[in-house]
Amino acid sequence: MIGVLGWDIGGANVKAARLAPGRGRAGRTSVVSRPFEIWREKKKLPAVLRSISAELSGSRNPGAYVVTMTAELSDVFETKREGVSFVLESVQSCFPKIPGYALNLSGEVWPLSRALESPLDYAATNWVASATWVAEKFPGCLLVDVGGTTTDLVPIVDGRIRTGGRTDMDRLASGELVFTGALRTNLAAVVQSVPVAGRRCRVASEYFAVSGDVHLILGHLRPRDYTCSTPDGRAPSVESARGRLARLVGADAEMLSAADIDSMARFIADRQVDQIGGGMRQVLSRFPVLRGGCAVIAGCGEFLGAAAARSVGLEPTPPGGGATRAQREVLPSVAAARLLAKHLEAASR
Repeated sequence: MIGVLGWDIGGANVKAARLAPGRGRAGRTSVVSRPFEIWREKKKLPAVLRSISAELSGSRNPGAYVVTMTAELSDVFETKREGVSFVLESVQSCFPKIPGYALNLSGEVWPLSRALESPLDYAATNWVASATWVAEKFPGCLLVDVGGTTTDLVPIVDGRIRTGGRTDMDRLASGELVFTGALRTNLAAVVQSVPVAGRRCRVASEYFAVSGDVHLILGHLRPRDYTCSTPDGRAPSVESARGRLARLVGADAEMLSAADIDSMARFIADRQVDQIGGGMRQVLSRFPVLRGGCAVIAGCGEFLGAAAARSVGLEPTPPGGGATRAQREVLPSVAAARLLAKHLEAASR
């Protein structure tokens, strides 16, 4: 098997996994996750891709690569078609001499040249990579991948992906895509009011604080895990996070005690669990066979996914294959690399 690179190019992060030559064991998989806000500086995407590839492969280029993405939804692009084309062309321009592939919404791996002919078939495909790979190990489960921005809930029955649809809009309607995550979620999208200082208080619908502040305060995330920009440009520290959270109720860290702010954080975290649990219940209502079974948990917000799974009677379990925490946080890129390796091995027979 040749060394391969799996890409997951999002709107706020670029993630990649390098599967070294061999039998594809998890210990031979190297990963990188790099913050990159494509809406701010999309022209720098090729430079980011080259930097990540060099970090993973050094002077040795991979034998092939495969692309998944969600960046096409960014409003820097007028249409998703434009976004997909931009991402694919950017990768192709970086590695013109390396065979490139993309994963489509049906879970098929095709050369980039074909993908560019029908861009919408390759939009928002990162969850397809994860689900296809997980389905080989867990033929009956709910895949729960909680990222920094969104949560994917993918029903797998009899080894098959059984989603209500494969586009973002279809998955939002079916409860399989929930726009809440561990880092970037605007808190006004999670709660309309919070208990503070002994009373209920409405929240400001402003970009004062994000979910990363909540989970930093609660110890679910370390400062180095807070990889997105902070709303106020200050450091990702517990102290500054408390200041940001206080502004959610029109106050500041001098006006509220740390205990008051931490209590708000716990309340908001519980509401995020409820949001994800609500999506799970909607999915499970269509697949009662999955009730009481397992939820395969991945993503930087594993703690949210596990809590939501327990709230609906599912047993949280890791994705297996010896995946480390770092690999679980970038599961789509790891899965994409393994799917490409399998595709190339089959094609060589």
